[in-house]
Amino acid sequence: MAKRIMIQGTMSGVGKSLLCAGLCRIFMQDGYKVAPFKSQNMSLNSYVTDNGKEISRAQVIQAQAAGVKPDVRMNPIMLKPLSEYGSEVLVNGDVVGNMRADEYFEYKKVLVPHIMEAFNSLSEDFDVVVIEGAGSPAEINLRDNDIVNMGLAELVNSPVLLVGDIDRGGVFAQLYGTVALLEKKEQRRIEGFIINKFRGDMELLRPGLKMFEDKLGIPITGVVPYMDIDIDDEDSMAPRLVYRGQQKPLEVAVVRLPRISNFTDFAPLETHPKVTVRYCTRPNELERADMVIIPGTKSVISDLKWLEENKFDEAIKKAAYDGKPVLGVCGGYHILGETLNDPYGTEGGGEGVFKGLGLLPAKTVYGTQKTRLRCQGTVAVKAFEGVKVDGYEIRTSITETTGRPFCILNDGRKDGTVVNNVCGTHLHGLFDTGEMTEAVVKLLSTMKRIHYKEEKPVNRAEYLDRQYDILADYVRAALDMDDIYSVMEGQR
Repeated sequence: MAKRIMIQGTMSGVGKSLLCAGLCRIFMQDGYKVAPFKSQNMSLNSYVTDNGKEISRAQVIQAQAAGVKPDVRMNPIMLKPLSEYGSEVLVNGDVVGNMRADEYFEYKKVLVPHIMEAFNSLSEDFDVVVIEGAGSPAEINLRDNDIVNMGLAELVNSPVLLVGDIDRGGVFAQLYGTVALLEKKEQRRIEGFIINKFRGDMELLRPGLKMFEDKLGIPITGVVPYMDIDIDDEDSMAPRLVYRGQQKPLEVAVVRLPRISNFTDFAPLETHPKVTVRYCTRPNELERADMVIIPGTKSVISDLKWLEENKFDEAIKKAAYDGKPVLGVCGGYHILGETLNDPYGTEGGGEGVFKGLGLLPAKTVYGTQKTRLRCQGTVAVKAFEGVKVDGYEIRTSITETTGRPFCILNDGRKDGTVVNNVCGTHLHGLFDTGEMTEAVVKLLSTMKRIHYKEEKPVNRAEYLDRQYDILADYVRAALDMDDIYSVMEGQR
């Protein structure tokens, strides 16, 4: 039976996912076979495993940090928000339906066997399981039927480390208030506190740490500094969506749709030394861009209407007419087409046929069956001809086009379409091999008449692997790993 440790937080965004990834890499470095686990994750950033199952990107990142293949057992329940009140529910990587929040609250009871089966299976195959909680365990209105925080810790009998975010302020109140709202048996599960995102003089913080430990009798396991690393973010509140970096020679504008999904597709572009990526919320921001991207979205029709209401449709068309490269990915591809037919009203705009931007000769019909495939192929667009791609499809749509294909897949299928400078594709992970990234930089450099020096494409997986080592160095230096091992062995 595997050793286990659970990371819970005082709120969303305190850095649980990243700390879990750091621990996964540390345990791997120490010679253990490690698996991440999150019983339920709510996210629009998803990934397709080798066997066609859909899981959250956060557990993929943690699996990569652990040096193992992503597995649906690592995230048996996934929620993909459809609106303010409902989500698409996936169990063991497959869609079981759309539910309102109140419906899902009752449905959670049915999910416990699936969660336990996944966890127990991982426990048999791995030496260590690093468990991530969600939100906060102090959401006492949700304590009944809890399957992701203290309820899960009880089910799998795991010790807990509670994380607070000092960068937001009031970290001692965060931690103390969370503990105070828990039941006594839940409080006893907390073996240590982690203060995350610290910037400043440790000596000034040290008296507060001692006072806090004296009040609760639970040790501070570590103070983790604000980390300068580049690892994929999990959700649409990610800092990378608000660009504050240095301006680079080339600028790519990604339209920040309200229900943007899989924005991690563009992370390889962001790390290129010549490319600035901006996630734009105003149409005039597209004017200075050298390339425009319309990303994926979980509610295509709703976001198409948002584009029209905010005059983004006009700005995108102008960019295309001006000769700028325009790329649509998945839902963004459909938006660039002629019509979008949603007979079941699954894409957020009601039932019916809707006009796209008309920049590509493509017609899309949405159904109820989801396609999830890993895909490899070769780009057929003249400007990028011969570029190899390795990505995945997640869609419930069928798109017919009379245009030339964007990509020829290794299984013989044709993906997407292209008309002059406007391209559309269903492939997520388009830039991950590094070849497409470098091809885009070469094209934009030529168009702007700036010097282009041939560079070796940077493979995203290799780049991230180096980042995981940096992350592990930060976390190992900050946490009392001997104490964590003692906790996991039950020796404290």
